[in-house]
Amino acid sequence: MTDSRLAPRPLSRLGALVVGPGWRRVALLRRVAAGVLATLALVLALAPGPDADGVPVVVAAVDVIAGSTLGPAHLAVRRWPAELVPGGALPDPAGAEGRVLVGAARAGEPITDTRLAGPTAALGAPAGAAAVPVRLADAGAAALLVPGSTVDVVTVGGESGEPLVLATAAAVLAVLPPDSPSSGRLVLVAMPSEIAARVAAASLTEQVAVTLR
Repeated sequence: MTDSRLAPRPLSRLGALVVGPGWRRVALLRRVAAGVLATLALVLALAPGPDADGVPVVVAAVDVIAGSTLGPAHLAVRRWPAELVPGGALPDPAGAEGRVLVGAARAGEPITDTRLAGPTAALGAPAGAAAVPVRLADAGAAALLVPGSTVDVVTVGGESGEPLVLATAAAVLAVLPPDSPSSGRLVLVAMPSEIAARVAAASLTEQVAVTLR
């Protein structure tokens, strides 16, 4: 049985390596360096990155209809992975409050800069009016419109096939560029609040046109 007093202790063996032949010292230093590098790599891999918790993105807090003037109740901030954040996303609700939403938004949907028009009052809408975005299939008709034009918004009656007037004497606030070559032009028009929701709903499901006054 080996006497424990005669067995070399770990520190003694380490000292022997350090003061021993040169190749032993080199081997020891290599092992220590490899261990330090492996530990450092593990720490860096487990450490949270600068955007580990995501970046702030303004989203719709509730379902919002097209033409709504956005307020605090409509907006919320969520943290998204940086690689999933869409272009033009807003980091602060202040950039969207008081502006008009062009196109309906579902709760949780990011609010980007292209979805917003200026404040309703700044766009020239009369007091008490709501701004409604209407997508026109006829690009030629949209090209005739300018801010300040007065139009009637019409569609085709579901059963009779006769024209159905949705709104009269609506004021054109803005004519926006198409989202893509195949999409119609979006026209922002102002009309009394009590009929704005009906026009917005119709523009989602039916072909809508305007007639100039």
